Parts: sequence; structure tokens; C-alpha cells
Amino acid sequence: MSPRLLLVVLTLLLSGCSTLAHWTQAAGGHLGVLRAARPVPEVLADPATPPDLAERLRLTQQMRDFASQQLALPENNSYRRYADLHRPAVVWNVVAAPAFSLQLKTWCYPLMGCAGYQGWFDLDVARQRADALKAEGWEVQVQPIPAYSTLGWSRWLGGDPLLNTFIRYPEGELAAMIFHELAHQRVYVADDTPFNESYAVAVELLGARAWLADRPAALAAFDAGRAGRERFLALAREGRARLQAAFAGPAETRAQAKADILADLRARAPREAPGYEAWFQRANNASFAILSAYDELVPDFLRLFEREGRDWARFHAAVEALKPLSRDARRATLRGSGGPHELDHPPRPGQ
Repeated sequence: MSPRLLLVVLTLLLSGCSTLAHWTQAAGGHLGVLRAARPVPEVLADPATPPDLAERLRLTQQMRDFASQQLALPENNSYRRYADLHRPAVVWNVVAAPAFSLQLKTWCYPLMGCAGYQGWFDLDVARQRADALKAEGWEVQVQPIPAYSTLGWSRWLGGDPLLNTFIRYPEGELAAMIFHELAHQRVYVADDTPFNESYAVAVELLGARAWLADRPAALAAFDAGRAGRERFLALAREGRARLQAAFAGPAETRAQAKADILADLRARAPREAPGYEAWFQRANNASFAILSAYDELVPDFLRLFEREGRDWARFHAAVEALKPLSRDARRATLRGSGGPHELDHPPRPGQ
């Protein structure tokens, strides 16, 4: 591989890097993922491959074909190889926000633009970086990430691989993961994380339900899981709005108002968002800020899909047409793309 090609791939990693230390770990980490990846047919032919893994890999290849043939997502070599990384996440993202703001700290990278997270392939190093940010006064979270996209550039190196970190997800969520990451390869706007992630979440939701259309049991399980996530999102949205209002108030009342809001959310979570109690227990400004990136514009993308006649090629083209606009104009145009649309199956926070 040429040094120039490696540089391009690394600058486009969703984990990104802006310091020498981050460049070094990103290079080593990504190359480790690539070295671990094997073509799916080779893994299937290996007698040491467990039968349940073989079944999942066969299923992913059907999903991969479906993505290109039915959802107008890129046809390339991504998700045609498999890597077992022997760890529960591929990277750990560090996210940070001020004590009295829901504005994410951003890191900026060549080609990719700016993003509200910084990824590390080593959990201990991610925690060290988080501790350093806390010492500077930031509220921080370290989040395990099961997959990232190289936005199509890694096709020269074999494509983004399937990983042990998500291969055993339930069928609907496995399809959603693949469709989400391929969406990033279809349309990506530098410096607009909420736009990119909300678009990918809309694609994963619509695509997974299309994939499961003739699988009623799996579709019911998927919808039940998404309904639970919507209850979580509803409570989190309420909390985010209350925090924003508190932070806009007098400086002397912000700390107590914030503490009261978080205490209320934690008390209500077992009843109103069962299964997500742990999220609310550890939630801080960084948690609410990064969650909004995966949630803010999803309904608008779903309305756009309806406006485009549920035609996938037209939908992607309409999203692509928003790229040249400014951030504000992009949102105004997107939100004016259709009338009210009742969501039968709301989205999850996303990957």
C-alpha cells in the first residue's frame, strides 16, 4: 500500500486524528483491523469456523446484496470480509461538552472535516484522554463503538470488514448496522455530524424494515426493540430540552437546576425507559449532546423518503443535492421537504 493511500484512509476514519499520538494509534489500529480481515468465503470454508458464525456470515452476504440491489447503496467490497478483533469494540469514542452547554467539543481532520468525537483503538488510552479533558473542565463520556466507516476509501484495501463486535446482533439490528455504515459511503457532508448520522439512522431504519418485510417474527422483534428505544429517546429529548432551558437561565441557578433535572430523569427512567436506566445514571452533557446527533433530523429524512415516493435512488439523490448548501440552509430545505408524517416505527440512537 502506498503511503499516500494510507494517509487518505486514515484521515477519513470516523475516529479521526489531529495529533501525532492519535495519527500513530489510528494507523496501527486500522491496519490491525485490515490484517485480521479474511474473505467471507475463506472463513466459511475453514472447518474451525463455528456453525453459528457461518450462518451469520451467510446472512450478511444476502444483506449486502440487498443493500445494493434494493436500497441503492454502494456496490463495492465492503462487508465481504470478516475480522475477529478479540475485543468488544473496534474503537472507543471520546465525546466532551462544557459543564453548562450541550455543544459538543469538536476535532477537525483533513478531508473529513470536523466531528464531535475522537476515536481511539485502545480503551486505556481513550480513558487517559478522557481524564485529561475532565481536568480541563469538560464533561466527558467514553463510548464503545462496534463499527466505523472509512467512507468508501478503504475499498482499495479490501473494504470495511464485518466485525465480531456486531456480527451476532439480532437479524434486524445486524441489517441496520450494515445499511447504516453503507449510507455513510453513499452521502457524507464534512463538518455536519447530525446531518450525516441522522441520514444514516433513517437509512438503517427504513432499510432494516424492508429487509424484514417477509420475516414477520424478526420484524416484530425489531419493532419491539425500536419501540423501547423510542421511549428512551422521548425521555432523553425531554431532558435535553430542560437542560438547554436551564443553561439559558441565570448563571447562579444553573448548577442546581441541572442537578435537579438529572435526578428527576434517573428516578423516572425505570418506569418510562426500562432497559436504559444505566444510560441515565451516567448521563452528562456529553451524553445528551452526542445523542442529538443521531436523533435530531431523522424525522425530516423519513419525510423526504416519503416525498420521493419511497424510491431509494431518488431519495439518496435528494440528500446528495443538499450537500452544497450551508448548514442552516441544509436544515431549512430538509425540514421543508414534506408535510407531517406519523412515524409508525421510530428510530434508535444509531452507531
